[in-house]
Amino acid sequence: MAPIKLNSKNLSQISAAGEAQVKVPTYQRDGAVREGIVHIGVGGFHRAHLAVYIDQLMQKHGITDYAICGVGLQPFDAAMRDVLRSQDHLYTVIERSAKGSSAHVIGSINSYLFAPDDREAVIAKMAHPDTHIVSLTITESGYYYNENTHELQSEHPDIQFDLDPANKTAPRTTFGFLYAALERRHQQGLKPFTVMSCDNMQKNGTISRHMLESFARLRNPEVAKWITEQGAFPNAMVDRITPQTSATDKRALADDFDIEDAWPVVTEPFMQWVIEDQFSDGRPPLDKVGVQVVKNVHDVEQFEKYKLRLLNGSHSALGYPGQLAGFKYVHQVMENPLFRRFIWQMMQEEIKPLLPEIPAFNIDEYCNTLIERFSNPTIMDQLHRICLNASGKIPQFIMPSIAEAIWVTGPFRRLCFSTAAWFCYINGVDDSGKTFEVDDPMREELQAKARAGGTNPAELLSIKSLFGDDLRGDKRFIQEITTAMEDITRDGIMKTLPKYID
Repeated sequence: MAPIKLNSKNLSQISAAGEAQVKVPTYQRDGAVREGIVHIGVGGFHRAHLAVYIDQLMQKHGITDYAICGVGLQPFDAAMRDVLRSQDHLYTVIERSAKGSSAHVIGSINSYLFAPDDREAVIAKMAHPDTHIVSLTITESGYYYNENTHELQSEHPDIQFDLDPANKTAPRTTFGFLYAALERRHQQGLKPFTVMSCDNMQKNGTISRHMLESFARLRNPEVAKWITEQGAFPNAMVDRITPQTSATDKRALADDFDIEDAWPVVTEPFMQWVIEDQFSDGRPPLDKVGVQVVKNVHDVEQFEKYKLRLLNGSHSALGYPGQLAGFKYVHQVMENPLFRRFIWQMMQEEIKPLLPEIPAFNIDEYCNTLIERFSNPTIMDQLHRICLNASGKIPQFIMPSIAEAIWVTGPFRRLCFSTAAWFCYINGVDDSGKTFEVDDPMREELQAKARAGGTNPAELLSIKSLFGDDLRGDKRFIQEITTAMEDITRDGIMKTLPKYID
């Protein structure tokens, strides 16, 4: 039997077809609901995360005033516009794990606006009284945030274009649209909508606030003051592994679940969202569907520290040695019993003792969940993805734990091994002599330092933008990382690894 095309009229048929039951939305959509959320940047992560939480609220709790209107600002968003419109804005989430796969049709995205078609329509939608939240997944580049000065890139041509009053009804950037809509709400006496970043970056709410307030001050100080006093920009920590959708994924959905979907989302069963309870114009009851709504930014940062040190740190400790050892996927590394024990012992003995205690949060259960997620063979998470842009990751994910371990004279041998593996990885040659591409914005400087230093870490550690004096000046750290680099260079990862396992 041919797969059934995904659209509203076929939902009951999709639900009844196939051996594996597919969950479909049974709540009302279209004109029967209000679109309380406008979301900029409808990609895989948004459709696997925020849109799923809202779908659960609509399905399980009858929420009707927080459906989503998706917005695409970039020319490449035309593809998402066309697919969603052809499927009545429905799409399928495929959850995969070692236990099997499940499929769920999501209906929380109720409409979609493509800004290049009609920029005024996007501004009017955000300014509408029904809109309570404008959420964002625009990637780090979409914030025009200068990493060195921590200020808005106000000289960027796109920002300059949007700052010109002549272009106020036809902006290009997220901040141009946000400002235009908020200015209109200010004129109409409405509350500002909440700007809710769902991007996977630290202090996402604080950065969103600072960038938008900076933009607004350059346009109209009065509107900027109103945003500062009445606006809300909650900080959040988000987590769900969402690989790019492939043609194979679409075929599998058709074969296994009898659904023809032009752009499904593949993800893992796990998802997490911790968000600060700072909203300016109301919010949906997110806590009813498992979102951890916390009091302040400090609480978000506590959870964020767990994620950065345990999840991202362990990913790095798998990625660089794993690639050197010749593995391709994360789950393949975890299938090796030596690596599995290494990661668990690093988490438990070196990272866990450094983390703050979070009330009613079980750190051992979290570590076990991470091991299960890393071991998921169905996600096919490539080490190459994990290893991208290491110069921006290792200083966040690994080095803070090492620095704290130096301070308290705690154990850090496995963390040092992981750093040594990255230093060896920089050369772009694995243990079998096969070359691979090192994808890093600092690649030229890193490789020059690596060649000059050989198995001596001093050259790489001299890069002051990455490493502090506390590391360079600690004899225990220097000795540990030097020994690891010498052993890896001489014997390779797999012969060196057992030395770091109890």
